[in-house]
Amino acid sequence: MGGAIVAGLIKSESVAASDIFVFDTRESVLADFKNRGVTVSGHSLDAARNSDVIIIAVKPLYVEKVLHEIKPALTPERILISIAAGVCLSDLEGICGEDIPIFRVMPNTAVAVQQSLTCISGNEAGLADREYVMQLFNHVGKTVEIPENLMSAATVLSSCGIAFALRFIRAAVQGGVETGFGAGEAGLIAAQTVKGAADLILTSGNHPESEIDKVTTPGGITIAGLNEMEHGGFSSSLIKGIVAAYKKVEDK
Repeated sequence: MGGAIVAGLIKSESVAASDIFVFDTRESVLADFKNRGVTVSGHSLDAARNSDVIIIAVKPLYVEKVLHEIKPALTPERILISIAAGVCLSDLEGICGEDIPIFRVMPNTAVAVQQSLTCISGNEAGLADREYVMQLFNHVGKTVEIPENLMSAATVLSSCGIAFALRFIRAAVQGGVETGFGAGEAGLIAAQTVKGAADLILTSGNHPESEIDKVTTPGGITIAGLNEMEHGGFSSSLIKGIVAAYKKVEDK
């Protein structure tokens, strides 16, 4: 996810590649960043000291270790952002201090192509920096500020949601192949159709069902397909999957 954020910021031209400082324990990852013009640091503390905004993009079990490594660089003048699922603001404040502007941010991998939906929550010390952080992630998609108690649900709907949407596209491609298309053609049609459906909702603000009603004529083809999907548990299985993922996050 950290690499996707870097890619999105570079593509947006909101931040020069050379102004992004990164550290990773994997040499291959650092080499890739260097090839893209990103400034590679020899240690996490070096990267933090050279940055106004510090993004912790590691697995949750490594967050505490990394924060202790960079703690000398953490000051009220620097913004700390964590994308680690399940690590709450109070945990981060407990390590860094309550005077540090801290934000929990949950983007999805579409951040790499500037199409992420990023959910943001911040602590009291970060109130003055809220607009800046939202604008930073608006360069790579859309943002929404949410209460921290909804962050687990946001992880499922936004971050995991990318995989759920891709699984729908994959199934649509398989159906397209069975009905005569090549895999490449079916993939293009399915992906663009999903993109169009999403744009309809984002542009109009309508409930999905109102857009569905526009294409389901009485006794028509679309309603026959939709009803067959519902008989197979389409909506139910999707809801169950979202709830199961949510419970998994909450159990961590």
